[in-house]
Amino acid sequence: QVQVLESGGGLVQPGGSLRLSCVVSGSGSMVAGMGWYRQAPGKDREFVAGMSAGGMSRYGASVQGRFIMSRDHAKNLVTLQMNDLEPDDTGVYYCYAGSGGRNHWGQGTQVTVSA
Repeated sequence: QVQVLESGGGLVQPGGSLRLSCVVSGSGSMVAGMGWYRQAPGKDREFVAGMSAGGMSRYGASVQGRFIMSRDHAKNLVTLQMNDLEPDDTGVYYCYAGSGGRNHWGQGTQVTVSA
């Protein structure tokens, strides 16, 4: 059974930084794309960042230039370095991982940006 586990959320002041991590376990096949979405209260889930199995990355327009995603393919691990955080970055951040022809999701980790 594929499991996706996020960690690293918390409370940070505007302008600060946080690093999220996500690890995938239990996958019997190669993990394809991995990445992050987020959801703020009362809003739809929003794409944040993603990276293909080949290492190509892309970012949502609102985080471009501030967030950096990295991936350790051997460990099925991705990290999301979030810099210059803004109150609008507040939300639950969900990691996804493609395996066995579908995306698997973690439970989410809360990020709160507030003074």
